[in-house]
Amino acid sequence: MRLRRGGADDTAELLRLFDEAVVWLTDRGSAEQWGTRPWSEIPERVEMVRGLASDGLWIAEIDGTTAGALVISESALDYAPPVDEREVYVRLLLTDRRYAGRGVGGRLLDHARTQARERGISLVRVDCWSGGDGSLIRYYERQGFTPTVRVPVKDKEVQVFEDRL
Repeated sequence: MRLRRGGADDTAELLRLFDEAVVWLTDRGSAEQWGTRPWSEIPERVEMVRGLASDGLWIAEIDGTTAGALVISESALDYAPPVDEREVYVRLLLTDRRYAGRGVGGRLLDHARTQARERGISLVRVDCWSGGDGSLIRYYERQGFTPTVRVPVKDKEVQVFEDRL
């Protein structure tokens, strides 16, 4: 697995990952998370993905194929409770289901931790949808993150996690 800096040229790949995730989530009964319509068909979401691709994007590749994406920032999303210290916030972690079991997500989260350490930051935070069967929450706990607070976001609720380095 190779990690590389991403950018605006990766927007189409990110949209592919989102579209495939929507199909996978819908097939397993979790359409509430991102809906049932491909993100590439929703102009507002296409713009959101363009924004994600433009800053803090890292791409995981396996055999030259995009296997996952990570977007990190030193500022949290608007709905996350503020903290009184510098942090690295994982704004996006998305993997290609074809590479399930290959540790893509874990490798990208480790990269976020590495980026934090290199910047002299000891806090990494991430959030996820708290609905469904709880598998996303369990995933982040297995990755070493501690749940902190749940916050409402529109008609959903998200779980915020932290990892102290």
